[in-house]
Amino acid sequence: MLREALYTCVRGAIKTYARLMLDMDVAWHEEPASGAKIIAPNHPTIIDPFLVAAMFPGEPRVLIKETIFNVPVGGTLLRLLEQVPVVSGHGRIAYETTKWLLAEGHTVIVFPEGNISPPEGGFCKPHTGVVRLAMETGAPVVPLGIHLDRSRIHTTEADVGGEPELVTWYSRGPYAMTVGGGLRMTGEVADRTHVRALSEQLMDQIGQLVVESALRMHPATVHDVGRVRVPKLDVP
Repeated sequence: MLREALYTCVRGAIKTYARLMLDMDVAWHEEPASGAKIIAPNHPTIIDPFLVAAMFPGEPRVLIKETIFNVPVGGTLLRLLEQVPVVSGHGRIAYETTKWLLAEGHTVIVFPEGNISPPEGGFCKPHTGVVRLAMETGAPVVPLGIHLDRSRIHTTEADVGGEPELVTWYSRGPYAMTVGGGLRMTGEVADRTHVRALSEQLMDQIGQLVVESALRMHPATVHDVGRVRVPKLDVP
């Protein structure tokens, strides 16, 4: 099929870029299970969706802001690859599409922050979509922590699909990922307090994986970060 051939070409191009421009360091806590799963990374730059997708087998689908689909060439490519647009004010459509993809056994990549992480560091407050999707579908959540050289991050305002957008990009330098083990979410989706608590704990778990990535990248300079205690996700 056209999509499969195109995905193979795009994956090859991304891996070539990573090999030539990035000092990639990827560590896995365990081999990811086959079948449906939700990859949940932090989101420091706009290149994260492409690099994360290229690291997993098959054809992962990524939830991406709808405005990016309006970019000439790039938007057409995203549509051909059947990525999932998230339209402001209409998130339910993307949510139901993602549920269907998981039911069909696909891997999906959902950024819990829902936006680029703050430029000064840290994370945005997590949305609850990842936890709710996991509860409703039974798919495991695979947390993933990305760390890179923040001094090499560039931020600029650009016209993206006719709308002003703050673009945070990273063209070259060290880029470390740590992929955690699969987590199962249990409980009632209607219990908002429980869902919110699990979402916060998931973001904490991602933060711990970011620390692991940072320690591999700068073992002699981030020992203080390594002393940060992050609670483990309290799920079976």
